[in-house]
Amino acid sequence: MANNTPAANDDHEVLLEMRDLRIDGRRDDQWHEIIKGIDLTLHRGEVLGLIGESGAGKSTLGIAAMGYVKPGCRFSGGRITFDGIDMLTASEEKKQALRGVRIAYVAQSAAASFNPAHKLIDQFAEIPVQHHKSSKAEAYADAKDLYSKLQLPEPEQIGFRYPHQVSGGQLQRAMTAMAMSCRPDLIIFDEPTTALDVTTQIEVLMTMKDIVEQFNTAAIYITHDLAVVAQMADRIMVLRYGELVEEAPTRVMLANPKQAYTKSLWAVRSFRKTSVLKTQQQATQPIISVQNVTAAYGVLDILHEISFDLQRGQTVSVVGESGSGKSTTARVITGLLPPRLGQVLFQGQALPPDYRQRSKDQLRQVQMIYQMADTAINPRQRVREIIGRPLSFYLGMDSQQVETRTRELLAMIELNPDQFIDRFPSELSGGQKQRICIARALAAEPQCIICDEVTSALDQLVAEGILRLLDRLQRELNLAYMFITHDLATVKAISDEVVVMLKGKIVEQGSKDKIFSPPYPEYTEKLLASVPQMNPDWMKQLIAQRESRS
Repeated sequence: MANNTPAANDDHEVLLEMRDLRIDGRRDDQWHEIIKGIDLTLHRGEVLGLIGESGAGKSTLGIAAMGYVKPGCRFSGGRITFDGIDMLTASEEKKQALRGVRIAYVAQSAAASFNPAHKLIDQFAEIPVQHHKSSKAEAYADAKDLYSKLQLPEPEQIGFRYPHQVSGGQLQRAMTAMAMSCRPDLIIFDEPTTALDVTTQIEVLMTMKDIVEQFNTAAIYITHDLAVVAQMADRIMVLRYGELVEEAPTRVMLANPKQAYTKSLWAVRSFRKTSVLKTQQQATQPIISVQNVTAAYGVLDILHEISFDLQRGQTVSVVGESGSGKSTTARVITGLLPPRLGQVLFQGQALPPDYRQRSKDQLRQVQMIYQMADTAINPRQRVREIIGRPLSFYLGMDSQQVETRTRELLAMIELNPDQFIDRFPSELSGGQKQRICIARALAAEPQCIICDEVTSALDQLVAEGILRLLDRLQRELNLAYMFITHDLATVKAISDEVVVMLKGKIVEQGSKDKIFSPPYPEYTEKLLASVPQMNPDWMKQLIAQRESRS
């Protein structure tokens, strides 16, 4: 796998086939075709990359390999054959026997995929034990081994935590381990490294490649990260609006994309914000000032004497590996986690440490856009209710005012109000759901917005549009942003100041130009060196360099 050469085409090597596959989605009480006659062939040991912008049909096509469609969708034509089994006519019992055992799925949102009431290791062991693949003790041992390979901290113990007790990146790695528990013939990776920082991502990608090579496993790798798919895929299919744009071996596709749409995906992000003047920053009081904050979960300190300011019209990006304390810092600022020591000031006045002690106006002034849109919005509410709630709660708008403003906000985030205002979250793509979260935060008219990986679920084209939108809103409304991200391209695009965190401490902070100019401190250099490149040999070369130094 991952030598980026075409797989063998012998019939006996074919594991998965789709022919003229058609899937409909129901909207406005009518069926609309969302997968439009796709052909797909996957051989054992081959990795197929599916790329395209949000809403292209990547995830829908991926889960169709399991003979499954999301609620509100239906198979309307074509066929799917997995190792000789017709997945469209097979009984539900037969398909259930395949899922999780011979066909595994790694979802984009691990937080929405785990049961919060059960420990990680018990959820890992459930499938192999139920299907008599191993005993519980053997499953536990295998879990710890995979946790170690996936670079999870304390692999012997972390499985005995509940999902809410680990970071988003750690939870994503735990889910990847769980998918590998039965050593399936096919793994569907749906944006599996979205939640991971660049240093962790490298380790996880290398482990995925090792697993696929070792067990001759086939994989469908769904992503909008072209540099990642360049490392993982033997072949790439580009999708748009449920149709195939083009398909080729990875090296051919990277070197010479044929279609204009594919070339637009290859384009380097061009957006760079115009930084505010230093004199303007110094002349104003910070909107938010984090002063010597130490915070803990239970008896364990997670943050250690953190201090930085957020100025009007300024973006401070907070970067660091999974578990470094980025999101914990955001929880302290919003009052979700009262600090053990230190304080948070809003316009020079100390905020009550617990959000329940804050006034409605104090709560309104600092809004947060979460990393996992799936878990941040109510699946039973329509878009109009999700965005409308803060308009009535914080601003006291009546029903007509709420309707008008909701439509304005939808237009601002580039979603057609007539098409989206009455949809449920299940009728939206991952990128669309994140944009709804952005609109909800804007609805409160805050002075500060904390953006927690808000572009991580978006393809490059949509992400750039969101960054431009956030930049325009910042200039028009003089907003302060705290931008939590592991995407260093986003940091370079959106930041004025950068804070680098490691193990709950700030190891470097300063202007964007200072942070990204050599010489670099050791950890910053490691971050920069770990950013994937659009070169299929990049990861192999990086591994060789690391081995030569050790």
